[in-house]
Amino acid sequence: MPYLTDKAPAPKTLRPGLTTTVPREYVHRTAVSEVLLTGWEHAPVGPDEHHGFLVRAQWPRCHALFAPGRGYQDPMLLIESVRQAGSLLAHAEFDVPFGHQFLMSDISVDLEPELLAADPVPTDIQMHTACRDVVRRGGLLREMRYDTTVLRENGARATATAAFRCMSPDVYQRLRGRRPTTTDRTPPPAVDPATVGHNSTQHVVLGPRSPEHPHTWELRVDTTHPTYFDHPVDHIPGMLLLEAARQAAHASAGLPRAVLIGLKSTFTRYAELDAPCWITAHCRPHSTSHDDLLIHVHGTQRHKTVFTADLTVRPPAH
Repeated sequence: MPYLTDKAPAPKTLRPGLTTTVPREYVHRTAVSEVLLTGWEHAPVGPDEHHGFLVRAQWPRCHALFAPGRGYQDPMLLIESVRQAGSLLAHAEFDVPFGHQFLMSDISVDLEPELLAADPVPTDIQMHTACRDVVRRGGLLREMRYDTTVLRENGARATATAAFRCMSPDVYQRLRGRRPTTTDRTPPPAVDPATVGHNSTQHVVLGPRSPEHPHTWELRVDTTHPTYFDHPVDHIPGMLLLEAARQAAHASAGLPRAVLIGLKSTFTRYAELDAPCWITAHCRPHSTSHDDLLIHVHGTQRHKTVFTADLTVRPPAH
C-alpha cells in the first residue's frame, strides 16, 4: 500500500503529561482521525529485552465507522489497534522503510467483554507486545509475529497474536504488476443494516443472500469508503474482509446485538477489486459454552479461498 513519505517523521518533544497520536505514516493511514495509537516505548517481555514494547491506544467515544453501541465499544477497534501496532513497530523499531508493502498473514484475538465497556470518556488501553519469529533478509525485516496482552485500568482484558510479511516496492510490483486502485463494478444492494449490527447502509459490506446458498453473501466493495479505503490500494483490505466476517456472523446467527469476543483469521491470497468475493458463514454452538456461538466464515473469489475466520460471539444479556 502506498505511503506519503520516504522518511520517518521526526517525533515532536512534548511537555510532560501531554498526549498525541503517533505519526499517521507509521500505521498506514492518511487521515489523522483514523490513528488509534498514542505512543510506545521499550518494555522487556520475558527473557527477550530487545523485542518487547508497550504500545498505548485510545478509542474514541464516536468513530465514523467503529461507533459504540448498546454500552460497548466496537470490537473492531481492538483488531485495528493490533494491526496498527504491528505496522508501527515494523517502521519505528525494525527499520522497515516507508513504501514497503505489508501483507497480513493472520490475526487472532480473545477478549473479555469488560474490555469494550463504553465510558463517558474515551477508552485508553495498553498493549504489552512481544515480537518473535523475526526474519530478516539483506538486513531488512521480511517477516514477524507479535503477541499482545491488552490491559485496561491495569487489568489484562484480551490477548492477540498476528503475523505479517513485508516486501520492497520492486518485489511487490513484480508480484502484483500494475493493478487499478478503483473498480467500476457497482456494489450489490446492502442487506438490512439492522441484521448486521449497523444503523446505516453506508457501512454494510454484505449484499443480499445468494438464492442458491442462503448463508452466502456477495461482498460489497466501495473504494470511496473513507475508512476501509483511507488511501488507494490495489486489493480489498483485510479489515474490510474481517468486518464482512463479523457481519456474516451476526446475520447467520440472527443475533445483530451479539458481542464479538473471539476471532481467529488467516489470509491466503489477495482479494481483487475486479471480481465478486463471496462470504459464507456456518454457525454452531461453542464447544465450551452453552450460550456462545462459533461461526466459521469462508471468503472465496473465483472459486479460490481468500481468507477464513472463526468468530466467537456472545448473545446480549437479557
